[in-house]
Amino acid sequence: MAPRVSDLLLGSPKPIRKQIDSVKVVDLSLSLMPDDRLRLSIDADLRITTSPSTSKVVRLSILADLHVERNPEGNLELTASACKPIMEEMQSTEEMESKSPSLEVDKEVDINKICLEVSKLLILPNERLASLTAQFPVTPSCQLQYLPLAAPMISEQGITVSLQTAFLVAGMALPLPISPTPFTMPEAASTGPSHLTLALSEHYYTSLFFAMERVGAFNMTISSPLTTATMAQKITQIGSLFQEDLPVMLTVMFRSSPRVALEEGKATLKLFLTVHAGVGSSAFQNFLSMSVDMSAGLLLSVTDVKMMISAAVIEDMELSLAASDVGPMPAALLEKLFLSTIREEMLAQMNAVLSEGIYLPHVSNFIYTDVNVIIHKDYVLIPCNLKLQPKTGGKIMVG
Repeated sequence: MAPRVSDLLLGSPKPIRKQIDSVKVVDLSLSLMPDDRLRLSIDADLRITTSPSTSKVVRLSILADLHVERNPEGNLELTASACKPIMEEMQSTEEMESKSPSLEVDKEVDINKICLEVSKLLILPNERLASLTAQFPVTPSCQLQYLPLAAPMISEQGITVSLQTAFLVAGMALPLPISPTPFTMPEAASTGPSHLTLALSEHYYTSLFFAMERVGAFNMTISSPLTTATMAQKITQIGSLFQEDLPVMLTVMFRSSPRVALEEGKATLKLFLTVHAGVGSSAFQNFLSMSVDMSAGLLLSVTDVKMMISAAVIEDMELSLAASDVGPMPAALLEKLFLSTIREEMLAQMNAVLSEGIYLPHVSNFIYTDVNVIIHKDYVLIPCNLKLQPKTGGKIMVG
């Protein structure tokens, strides 16, 4: 466990001629500074025993400059640079606030060691920052990882962190589609009262569904309500191909990668499928293939640290014959036979796969609250606040 400020300043409890008996942290703040710096400010009152019968209270003030760098492991890491401790003696409560020279107090406490101790305060924050690059499950066979592209940009207005998304299968990164244009933080993200604003590009969502398609998350086999006998009433060649009445099965797979389109207030998933109709479950015998293009409206929300995505409705769907062993077939007949089944089953499959949610960039033990998801053209903004999850029963709750 990382040390607290008071623990670091308290030092050893062993009896010594001059020792710090207690520490009261009066103020601790972190400010944004120009030139990619953070300013850590600590004010603490120290009660020092100078003899068996004498003690006094001194005020310790520490100003330290912090920088955030990307370390060799690819994690973000806080480091302390300039550090200035000042210590002044405080009078007892019966006296006025006159102060003795700091040089006299320096003899009681070695303030030169204070800055060495300040770096220990960064242990826990750096553990939190390292959790940002953890791998999170997308599907049982695919993981998601967010990797910092560079050190954050820090100004008095805020901190900007650029992350690259990687999807891994068996520990190997999937080659993702190339973004047509580099994504930069929109101007709208820098305004507002929220602690944090996530900006997710259209390419992020397309890459997500691309990865799911690559691991076969949306591939499925559908039990059709049709049989070869009922289909033979519409397509006579089926009757000569199959002498007995057999249930018709549909297998669904992608013929090209899915795409996500973001417009103002609207997210749409576009799917390009091949659906094979045939018989037999173990030894599938295909008798026709269809090209199916469909668009589904997406609903986006956030729960704790996950983006919840659901397909609300199939907005547009087109079927066309790709190959056939039972002769030509007009699109109108294909739609009459298969459209309703494919629409319902595909919608259910997508929502089942997406039901667990997708992990957003986050550090351990923090969750997002007061979330607002705003869909713009080409990107999604998520202004939100951060909440630290409390310890319960000796364990830290993770959202």
